[in-house]
Amino acid sequence: MTQEQYLKNLSAPKGKIDVVLDTDAYNEIDDQFAISYMLKCKHKFNIKGICAAPFLNGKSSSAEDGMEKSYNEIFKLLDLANENEVKQLVYKGSRNYLSDESNPIESEAADFMATLSKKYSAENPLYIVAIGAITNVASAILKNPQMKETCVVVWLGGHSIDTPLGASEFNMKQDIAAARVVFGCGIPLVQLPCIGVVDRVSTTAPELTYWLKGKNALSDYLAQNTIDEANSYALGKPWSRVIWDITAVAWLMNEDNRFMCDRLIQSPIPEYDYHYAFDGNRHFIKYVYRIERDALFEDLFKELKQG
Repeated sequence: MTQEQYLKNLSAPKGKIDVVLDTDAYNEIDDQFAISYMLKCKHKFNIKGICAAPFLNGKSSSAEDGMEKSYNEIFKLLDLANENEVKQLVYKGSRNYLSDESNPIESEAADFMATLSKKYSAENPLYIVAIGAITNVASAILKNPQMKETCVVVWLGGHSIDTPLGASEFNMKQDIAAARVVFGCGIPLVQLPCIGVVDRVSTTAPELTYWLKGKNALSDYLAQNTIDEANSYALGKPWSRVIWDITAVAWLMNEDNRFMCDRLIQSPIPEYDYHYAFDGNRHFIKYVYRIERDALFEDLFKELKQG
């Protein structure tokens, strides 16, 4: 890929694109919004696959359990959205995290992405949106290194480069080896950092109720699921919830910087001690540094309200 084409692939694409979504859908309440946003934006996205990513926290007993629960949550959303055809395009991901930077973990998702990417080119890339641990994507790249010539990866992972322990964000912290593969391989990469950038994208119960309740089964579920989750720890108190993951989908629709601002930086190096290291000789990635919160939520609510 020429440098000119590489930089072009780091710009928000125009027109309709082919996309794969890699998601730990059961981990939080925000993946559901991102999946739904993509499903509703048929004018922009030709969905080629949805892959379940592993996660481990209080909602799962193991990384594999997190992946299985995410796999099931994807189907729940597809049922609510009446997207029966997309059910044929859902793949199980890794049962664990990448343990080193050389050996892929076998999974349906990694095989699917590694194979599908062969149909694309630098001039017509496949876009991979990752909103969880990035083992599936890293494993696919290790299986097919030519993906760096045919794909663009958009990842919500890591914190701001100005944040102490910037690599300690949940998606990145649990998957440092995979993050190092993706940040180091030279694939066109867009990073949406959490703390310091995307944490501005929050919503509240009154806003969700006003814009989404009563519009359709999917929007009802998204609103109530968020409200129930927040009330589990903040009942009777003011609260807001960050809907982080929608930003990764929104970047692909960011023509004229309508949702966010980004810039080129040399690819940081996620370290195993959860710091970033920096090397002035590294290749460039696109780094999002500002979110236009209200513009993004206006578009999100407009799309989700569709029947």
